Amino acid sequence: MRRAVLLACAFLVAACSGTGTSSSTASGGSGGQATPPPISSASPASTVDATGTASASGANWPEYNGNAARTGVATGVPPAGALTTAWTARLDGAVYGQPLVVGNEVIAATENDSVYALNRATGKVLWGAHLGTPVAQPPPNGCGNIYPLGITGTPIYDASSGLVYAVAEVAGYHHMLVALNATTGAVKLHRYLDIPTAANQPAFNQQRPGLAIVNGRVYATFGGLAGDCGPYQGSIVSAPLTGNGPLTQWVTPTTREGAIWAPGGPVTGPDGNLWVSIGNGESRSGAYDGSDSVTELSPALQRIAFFAPTTWAADNAGDLDLGSTQPVLAADNTVFIVGKRGVGYLLDATHLGGIGGELAQQQVCGAYGAAAVSGSTVYEPCRDGSGMAAVLVSAAQKTIKVLWHGPGSAQGTPVVGGGAVWVTDYNGGILYELQPSTGAIMHQISISGGLPHFSSLALSGSTAYVSTLSGITAINGA
Repeated sequence: MRRAVLLACAFLVAACSGTGTSSSTASGGSGGQATPPPISSASPASTVDATGTASASGANWPEYNGNAARTGVATGVPPAGALTTAWTARLDGAVYGQPLVVGNEVIAATENDSVYALNRATGKVLWGAHLGTPVAQPPPNGCGNIYPLGITGTPIYDASSGLVYAVAEVAGYHHMLVALNATTGAVKLHRYLDIPTAANQPAFNQQRPGLAIVNGRVYATFGGLAGDCGPYQGSIVSAPLTGNGPLTQWVTPTTREGAIWAPGGPVTGPDGNLWVSIGNGESRSGAYDGSDSVTELSPALQRIAFFAPTTWAADNAGDLDLGSTQPVLAADNTVFIVGKRGVGYLLDATHLGGIGGELAQQQVCGAYGAAAVSGSTVYEPCRDGSGMAAVLVSAAQKTIKVLWHGPGSAQGTPVVGGGAVWVTDYNGGILYELQPSTGAIMHQISISGGLPHFSSLALSGSTAYVSTLSGITAINGA
């Protein structure tokens, strides 16, 4: 394996009850792989922007969709107004995850296995750390659509320690958890998360969803590469925040596939349980295999409950599963999910009901990405040309009501704040502000640099921080 080396520098801006498998490794181990070699500590950038020094004093958007419940709702945002470009930062690779906003920093991770902190007011680099060599090409007889493949999942900031956690895929097809000091970029820990088996090989895994933190552990979920090639099973792995101690793992109990890949990552309930969606599995008939589901896991990664549609076998056969978005936890024990088939399923959080356990179902749209939720209103990222959907849901009343669809091209992951729904057209490079009551366009702006699939953004203050294929663009909305 090529040695993973961290090079610290100031980068210039130009520019898936059959229960799942739960297993652990020895303290400090990596499931049969050697511990990563030591990597040198990062240093602060030598050229810190003169308008402010790096600070992690407050976390306005510390993880995917802003909080552990993945609501995508930003508070304290002034009324949305006309959109203007504040700054554009060109980094060393594409940014697929959401930016984080911590104090006066915007933290972004790239497919070149780099993490940056930018001054939120100016876009100037405060520090940058290069964590290793990304995967340059598919594994033998492999597939995928992101190369180089480095950091794809959204990192997470832990306020108790001041550390930012990220998972970097490095050459040799290893997935390495790294924690960096948010103020300086110094690396505090690193370890591999891979627990390979004959049916699940790291070379065919992709860590795309956002990371989660619960009870002193960080959680990373894994799916396959685009095209579902090679031996892989969807999984979720947790490690202690300290870096020392056993890994814990849950694997989708299918013989192959069952990816956990929706970009939002695990949704944390008020009791600390983790909610994930599972993609299509190998089984097309006979015994159900844990795929195509909403699954609730304990923090120890034991399955508590699941829901799967009665169409699960056909969904598996036709790649029409629920795995393309995350489950939404709405008001009054309401769970809602929409997947590739386009059917929205209303569930009771206290009784998921197994196969066919929904309270109601209704056609909504083919959804990909992550939904936002405010009270009983869910905003779904529709990718079938109908435009993102606002849906009113209630488990108590067993009702699903589509309120409106936005512009047909508005298919990105929405967030809510400042009296607007913010959503991108990632094919056309446009950011929209939509009226929450009607979906009408309030304002829009073009964004250069290209937007990644399932594009989303972080919202803090009056500014939207948008990930692009070349870095980060800040858009002022007031």
